[in-house]
Order: sequence, then C-alpha cells, then structure tokens
Amino acid sequence: MTDAISFFTRDGDDLVPEPLACSMWSQDQMHGVALSGALAWAAERRLAEAGRTDLRPARWAVDLFRPARMVPCTLSAAVEREGRRICLVDVILSQDGERVARGTATFLQPSASTAGEVWEPAERPEAPAPEVVPPSAVPRAPYVRSSAGWSQDFLAHQNAARKATWSTAVPVVAGEPVTGFQAAAATADGASMVTNWGTRGIEYINTDITLTLAREPEGVEIGLLATDRVEHDGIAVGTATVFDRRGPLGSVLVAALANARRTVDLGSVTYTDDGRRGSP
Repeated sequence: MTDAISFFTRDGDDLVPEPLACSMWSQDQMHGVALSGALAWAAERRLAEAGRTDLRPARWAVDLFRPARMVPCTLSAAVEREGRRICLVDVILSQDGERVARGTATFLQPSASTAGEVWEPAERPEAPAPEVVPPSAVPRAPYVRSSAGWSQDFLAHQNAARKATWSTAVPVVAGEPVTGFQAAAATADGASMVTNWGTRGIEYINTDITLTLAREPEGVEIGLLATDRVEHDGIAVGTATVFDRRGPLGSVLVAALANARRTVDLGSVTYTDDGRRGSP
C-alpha cells in the first residue's frame, strides 16, 4: 500500500467509497473497517466544531442497520449531550436516503489518576518485535499471529488457535491524515476477525462494535488480541484487547450472526502491500 490510498474520497458533503473499502462478503458491500472509520471521522469533526479540544474518546459504539453498499455516503452528526467533563456525539450514515449505520461516541475529560490500588491482569498483549514487524505509519497488509508466529500469510493462520492482528491504519478520507481515534475505531471492526476466524474461514458476520479506550493510540499501528468468545445457536460474542507498541489501550466487543452460506475463506486470499487481493 502507499500513503496515497484511502477508504473514501470527498464529493461535497458526501464520502465516496474507494475500492479498498469493499468487503469480501460481496462486491457491492462495504466492510466494517471503512464504515466505522467514516463514522468516527464525522464524530471527531463534530467534536472539533464544538470546540472541545479538552476531551478524548472513551467509548465508541457502532450499530449496523443494514449492509453498506459501495455507493456515496451521507453523514450527519449531532451533539446529544455536553457537560464540563463529557460530550456525547451521535452520527448517522445514510445511503440513497436510507439509514445504514449509527455511531455513538463518548468523549471524556482526562484528569489525574487516583491513589488507590486496583486489580489489573498480569498478562498483557505485546506488539510484534520491531525486527519481525518494523514500525511503520504507511498502511500495509495486516500481520496475524495464531499458533504460527507473526506473518502476513493468512493461510498459515486458518486454524482454531487464539489469534492476534497487527495493522497500520488506512486514511479514512483522501488527503487527510488518519487520527488515533479513527485508527482505533476502524481497526475495532477487526475484532470479528480475531474472534470468529476458524478452520473454515470467517463464518460469522458482526452486527455491531463497542470499543472502549482508556487512552488514544500512539501512532496508527493497532493490535487486537482475542480474549474471549462465547457462541450458542449461531450467535457469537467476541472480546478483544486493543493495544499499540506502548501497551493496552482498551477493549472491543462484537456480536455476530452465523453466515455459513457466505463464508469468507481467508486461506484462499493473499494481500500485497499495495492493497491488492490475490490467490496463494
């Protein structure tokens, strides 16, 4: 990939999806990474319009009403509540006059930490070693770790092992640098990949995303580590830890429905660093 790529271009007030926004479910369906990124882009712009430079993103929730198509997107954002230490922003993404998805952001004001001691887990995710995955702000094909070590060979990771991914965020809109919040919000959709990718590929499609952040990422490299998965009767709930090279940022939760008739077989796909798909 190159720094010239993006998920969308501007057309007046609309965002027009670029080929990189297309999902593997259908040639006319946008993937959730681009969709969540677009909603976060609009939420961040609305916060800036409100002049709230003192707040940082703490919670990001996305509801996917219907599949987003590869057609122009209209985004409308509104401040639903604003206080001294909090601001809630709602964003609606519409296509052809129909509501397709909603993003809800909670921005909070940071302060000093308290003095009391509180439990934290001893196990923390770690970014891939720099000699394995050199640090980069330039988008590239994701790295994956499972029972096999970190690599961009998706076939090696099509197994039932616990998974982690490491991605460098793609700019949401052409000509605009991707922010830490946009990077985290977009990458959060990948929690479905790390929690629902098994021996036959990805057989579940997520219906929502809930991301929580204690801090924004440092840079635009984001990792996801599967931490839990529960499935009954075709409904799966997956949880992943979000981290960067400094350490954990927060967590992401996704609910997903069985979609075995349209399985995404990642073992039959390769990605090059210019964003093209091919066959192994």
